[in-house]
Amino acid sequence: MTQERLWQVLDPSWGDPRALSALLCSSAAAVVLLKWLGHRQVQQKMQEARRSRDLALERMEKAARRFKQENPGTQTTHILSLTMVELAEKLKEGSLSPESVLYSYLDKALEVNREVNCVTDFIHGCEDQLQKLKKQKEKGLLYGIPISIKDHINCKGHISSGGMVKFLGQVKEEDSVIVQVLKHQGAIPFVKTNIPQTMINYDCSNLIFGQTLNPLNHQKSPGGSSGGEGALIAGGGSILGIGSDVAGSIRLPSSFCGLCGLKPTGNRISKQGVVSPLVGMQSVTAMLGPMARDVDSLALCMRALLCEEMFRLDPTVPPIPFDEEVYTSSNPLRIGYYEGDGYFQPSPSMKRAIQQTRKLLQDAGHTLVPFAPPKIDYMVDELFTRGIFSDGAAHLVDCFKGDIVDPNLKSQFNTYRLPAPVKRILAFLLKPIYPRIARDLSALCGVGKNLWDQHGAVAAYRTEFIAKWRKLRLDVILCPALGPAFNHGYAGKLFAATSYTNLYNVLNFPAGVVPVSTVTRADEEELKHYQGHYRDPWDKRLKEAVEGAVGLPVAVQCVALPWQEELCLRFMKEVEMLAHNTKRNV
Repeated sequence: MTQERLWQVLDPSWGDPRALSALLCSSAAAVVLLKWLGHRQVQQKMQEARRSRDLALERMEKAARRFKQENPGTQTTHILSLTMVELAEKLKEGSLSPESVLYSYLDKALEVNREVNCVTDFIHGCEDQLQKLKKQKEKGLLYGIPISIKDHINCKGHISSGGMVKFLGQVKEEDSVIVQVLKHQGAIPFVKTNIPQTMINYDCSNLIFGQTLNPLNHQKSPGGSSGGEGALIAGGGSILGIGSDVAGSIRLPSSFCGLCGLKPTGNRISKQGVVSPLVGMQSVTAMLGPMARDVDSLALCMRALLCEEMFRLDPTVPPIPFDEEVYTSSNPLRIGYYEGDGYFQPSPSMKRAIQQTRKLLQDAGHTLVPFAPPKIDYMVDELFTRGIFSDGAAHLVDCFKGDIVDPNLKSQFNTYRLPAPVKRILAFLLKPIYPRIARDLSALCGVGKNLWDQHGAVAAYRTEFIAKWRKLRLDVILCPALGPAFNHGYAGKLFAATSYTNLYNVLNFPAGVVPVSTVTRADEEELKHYQGHYRDPWDKRLKEAVEGAVGLPVAVQCVALPWQEELCLRFMKEVEMLAHNTKRNV
């Protein structure tokens, strides 16, 4: 039977080749039209979200202006200069009113946002919260403290966009548990802050709300995914923020912006009421935690959160209150340390920060012990990357249906969406030339039916790590935090560079970041000779990413064993104090 006859049997109208040609052309046109209509619908949803944000900011500006006009004598500059502990004391004793503090921060947040684009919404319920505070008999630990909240943490009456079109229009009917607890303690959540699309990136850009800049240098990224928090706090527009961390998303913006940030042990703080594109991912532990300008602020926040109200609202959280005795202890510590992890060579300023901090701690009477994390290559590729993308990145790729990929995420996304056989072939071809990149590609294929083996491997690695820790009789670990701040566009091309932070998500250890120094001209000069461990395209990119950072903050990372947040904070406080005294004496 000829092809023409076959078409006639199937459908007589197809016997004419011209009819068939017209049908094919019209089908192609229909596909193009549908794509165009879909794209247009996405654009309309994004425009509507931007209009809503603009209206919220206008409302915020009117509220701030009204208070200024009615209270011309408010000492805004003085209020903004206070540390959070000082502010809490003045609010509690009544020498400052919650109104004067809130509206001072509203005004400053607007100013910072105009400069760096970090606010996605005004939590207008903050004015109702002010009225409730007047009726409360007991003043909570955070009485009158304005707090910024990362975009994807639910606040009643607001969306949690995740930087994605699929979450737009979904107005939340109740606060997340953490927001409820903050309010119970007298805090006033007042703005939501920007994030990268999907939050699986440590830049801070999405096509809905745009790119957030680093307030310390607009050519640099504020880090991510809690980048809006980092930018707003570093710019002075917030005194305390709540971020989240699955690979360093609290610690990286803290490092890039010169802040203190704490990633607690998984489940020490409730995660109920949080939007995520990776719901159900268990191999790597995500966590909520505080970001602020100093360690005492983090401690005050943790002290407030670890209360009966949180344990009541979320019974899955272990009822462990804050241990004041551990935080205020002055006993000498036995500290393990390493300058590099062997996966990504630290930048010159990262390495120097560890060396200087190690000497300061030693001179202060602490014992410093060299420590080498075991099997870092294996941890990054087989435990972190294969764990976070155990489905071969299928869920993440599905999130982009009906969305447009942000340019800063395209490099990552294009790799994620490759079919598993293609990833395996590329990994095989690249192995002799770029073994590190090849291993990463292979890990992105996921684990399929071997998910239980994956979880078992994580548990075995954690046991091995703790055994090494115990053998050296360590209290805590000092190690690098990735930095200094990256130039725009590099975070999406260097996801694996988070090895210094993602290790502690795999292990599920509490870890915090403390700024200790700034990039010097000598650091910048030494960077010219940076080659990296593998001398592959990733090493070249890292060098380019951190160039031009003279004067920007450099941080270190402080780590403790699970459920020892208080010890981690105590260690962070020690590092902060020694670094501060050094700067003061220079």
